[in-house]
Amino acid sequence: MSASPTCCNVLADTAFAKLLGAAAPVIERWSDGWYLFGAQAVILWGRPRLTADVDVTVRLRTPDTAGFCHDMEQAGFRLRVADAAAFLARTRVLPFLHVPNQLPLDVVLAGPGIEDTFIQRAVTVEIEGRSVPVVSPEDLIVMKILAGRPKDVEDAQSVLAERLDRLDLGYIRTMLAMLEEALERADLLPVIEAELTRAKRLRG
Repeated sequence: MSASPTCCNVLADTAFAKLLGAAAPVIERWSDGWYLFGAQAVILWGRPRLTADVDVTVRLRTPDTAGFCHDMEQAGFRLRVADAAAFLARTRVLPFLHVPNQLPLDVVLAGPGIEDTFIQRAVTVEIEGRSVPVVSPEDLIVMKILAGRPKDVEDAQSVLAERLDRLDLGYIRTMLAMLEEALERADLLPVIEAELTRAKRLRG
């Protein structure tokens, strides 16, 4: 899928664009798929908010994370932790800093299952002349409801408020129902229904 180029004007920040310009070629060489998510995706699909964080999920085609990190360092990034292997084993995250702009970039290594679906459904967006895969608005909402922190629910509400008439609500409900069953939870569908009710009420 592709998104209209006008929808990403809010992301056309020079520092952010330079970070993507440095990271994307390395990620694309090393991965079988990736997508931008987190706060930058909320800005794209929802409403603007202040953030300096950049988050991507990457499915590396090789277990050689040291080689990937070396190439990222050659592209102007450095790791923000001393023991990257231990941090990765604990969190599945490689935390980088884009040295020229001092912006953090967290690279999440995709696991099996739901992240394959998110990669396949990512939406291609043009940001400062570069095609960037971005998590779909529906999958972003699923992520945020699953995370469940007050800020995450607020982010989900931002996307619902901005794109309510253009969302595949059936897909969102199906994914959350699957997650409830897999995780033996019963609190995800009630949250999305409450937030949908709120979004519709705010729209009048």
